[in-house]
Amino acid sequence: MPELPEVETLRRQLSPVLTGTRVLDVVVHDARLCEPLPVGELEAALLGRVVLQIARRGKHLLFELGDGSWLVLHLRMTGNLLVVEQRSPRLRYERARFTFERRAERDECALAFCDPRRFGTAQVFPDRSRLLAWLEARLGPEPLSDRFDADILGAAIAGRRAPIKALLLDQRVLAGVGNIYADEALFRAGIHPARPACKLRRAELEALVSAIKAALEAGIEHQGASIDDFRHSDGRRGRFQDEFLVHRRLGQPCPRCGEKIRKERIAGRGTYYCRRCQPPPRARRRAAPADAPRGRPPRAR
Repeated sequence: MPELPEVETLRRQLSPVLTGTRVLDVVVHDARLCEPLPVGELEAALLGRVVLQIARRGKHLLFELGDGSWLVLHLRMTGNLLVVEQRSPRLRYERARFTFERRAERDECALAFCDPRRFGTAQVFPDRSRLLAWLEARLGPEPLSDRFDADILGAAIAGRRAPIKALLLDQRVLAGVGNIYADEALFRAGIHPARPACKLRRAELEALVSAIKAALEAGIEHQGASIDDFRHSDGRRGRFQDEFLVHRRLGQPCPRCGEKIRKERIAGRGTYYCRRCQPPPRARRRAAPADAPRGRPPRAR
């Protein structure tokens, strides 16, 4: 958290505000934000640059700058980006502030990077090719891309016995999906989160791809989920938490069958599902020892 829909919501909110602006000032309060890059180098790389566009790859926000370089922000677990007045007091948990000149309005605005747990990062890449190489080495396909289909998902999980929930959370398998949207997608597809990934049939892969896209699009439509720290760029809350089908609905009736929603720890994360709509995998039978007698044992006399 934030996941793809929350980051995409921020991208859509920030783009009309910051596209075309020039970076006037950069103040980093927490050097950990840009490590191992020294704070002074981050500031020097950004000052005076014009923001050409704001893009997204998985959970990363990508700011294209006028000199060909890119600023990459990753909010991690608790990060937020808030548009504030340039001279407003420092916010609680604020780790950095970027000030921009808006030429059309002839004024200034600022973007505060707030992060209670201090896991978020800021990086600068000198050109597009190095940025793309860095992203491709770490991220799987974009799930909302037209190219993402059952063939691509099937190839990514082929031969892997890990629970499908674990692989959906692996950013090298699929970019942008986290705990919320994995639970929602698996429910929509009728697949138990603990199913071994390699056991999914073709029809299930197709259903899962459609379900992933549907869950993410629903999250974007409702401007993200604010169950913990996530807020919009103006501080408002998202609405998707009011539309969850299973996530965070422990003990409540399944929207399809009425069975109570369950919760287990799967892939190291609290996982919500409906046992009736998402049948659990069958337990594997243990093989008998090679020297074990076959057939029924003789009756005692």
